[in-house]
Amino acid sequence: MLLPEWIFTHDATFEPLEGEGAYGPIFGDPVTEKCLVDDERRLVRNAEGSEVVSDMTIFLRAGAYYPAGSRVTVGGRMTTVIASKHRDGGGLPTPDHTEVVCR
Repeated sequence: MLLPEWIFTHDATFEPLEGEGAYGPIFGDPVTEKCLVDDERRLVRNAEGSEVVSDMTIFLRAGAYYPAGSRVTVGGRMTTVIASKHRDGGGLPTPDHTEVVCR
């Protein structure tokens, strides 16, 4: 079961992190995705296992993936991806989706 399309009422523009260059991070071409945005401050763990504060969670279609460090613009606000998590119920009747937590 997937999250229904009608729930995606926001647009987010992602610039995926592709690596580091001599002058800082290198980002890929912008990709705009329909999504649902939850502005809630909460404590999450980053890829290194450290606790960091997330100010925004973005819910996307199943299969979407944006690596930590990618840039995101939502409603004129630019933020950074902390972690991208695939939520799959493994056949159970739960809504499969991707959850992206941001700074």
